[in-house]
Order: sequence, then C-alpha cells, then structure tokens
Amino acid sequence: MSNDKQVDSGRRGLLAATCAAGGVVGVSTAGVLVSTFQPSERAKAAGAPVEVDISDVKPGEMKVVEWRGKPVWIMRRTPEQMASLQKNDDKVADPHSDKSYQMPMPEYCKNEARSRAEHKDVLVTVGICTHLGCSPSSRFAEGPQPNLPDDWHGGFLCPCHGSTFDLAGRVFKNKPAPLNLDIPPYMFLSDNKILIGKDEKGEA
Repeated sequence: MSNDKQVDSGRRGLLAATCAAGGVVGVSTAGVLVSTFQPSERAKAAGAPVEVDISDVKPGEMKVVEWRGKPVWIMRRTPEQMASLQKNDDKVADPHSDKSYQMPMPEYCKNEARSRAEHKDVLVTVGICTHLGCSPSSRFAEGPQPNLPDDWHGGFLCPCHGSTFDLAGRVFKNKPAPLNLDIPPYMFLSDNKILIGKDEKGEA
C-alpha cells in the first residue's frame, strides 16, 4: 500500500511538472505568434520617408534611391535641359500634369518642370513606366538615336514597349504609356537634402 501511495504521489509530481512546462511552452509560443503579427522594423521603414543627400549630384546627372520598394529618380537638370522642356509642350500627352497615375500630383509640382519652385532644376519622380510597370532607362543625350525621334531633346525610354518621357517625366503622345511618371510628395530640408514621402502636408 505504501509503495502505491509513493508511486501515485510520484506520478502526481511528474504530472504537475509536465503541466507547468507545457504552460511555459504555451506562453512562449503565444509570444512568438504575437510578435509574428507585429510589423518588423524593416516593414515599417519600407513605407517611411527617405532622406537623401544630393550634394554629389552634378548638373546633368541623376541619382536613384528606393522608397516604398520603388525606384525614385532625383535629377539635377542643366539650364539647357530645362530650356528643352518648353520645346516638348506640344509633343507630350499631358503637358500640365492634369491626370495622375498611382499617386496624386503634388500641387507644388504642377508646372512645366514638374518640380518645386525653390529648386526648379531638381526633378524627383518615380521611375516606373505608367504602361506595365517597367523601369525606363535614361537617354539624356540630344539628337537622333536608335528607337528615338530625330528631334530628341533628352529624356527617358522604356525598353519594354518604347514609351518615351521628357526630362520632366512627361509621356510623349501616341505611346503605350497613358500617363506621366508619378511625382511623390517631397520637400527640401536644405539645398542638398531632400525628404521623399513627406511634405508640408504630412506623410504620403
């Protein structure tokens, strides 16, 4: 009889220990599950505004950064490139950017240069073609070139289906792409620092 009681009490102890351990595992597993549903720091950062130093971008050059998983082009245009925009006004489909693609056009960029008045030479645009989402390549040199018109003033050519955009990201007429390239919200923190994804109205 005494042996049975010892076995029973031993079993009870083992059962209590097992339950306690199971409870600990259950709590720790629940913790893992909860943390899985919380956005990671990387995921949060993917939608956050991006600060860019453009002090190394010379006139006629472009820098590419990533914002929300998309390439954003930042180009510092020369006086000659700025002057070429007017020559394209009658050739582009939407010269005044009245139509938007995936994001609304910032009011401060609704001008021929599609840039902020205080830094008119700097173009900030999403480098994704509005046709099927390819990324156009830069064709800054003027004049006749393969797949481009003889009176080309510089701009961008989409390699997928031949859509062309001028140096303000405006699409030329009669091309597969129906709309101009998107302009994200942005603001200058200084002459050489840009914040993409946020402006005076807040974050995008």
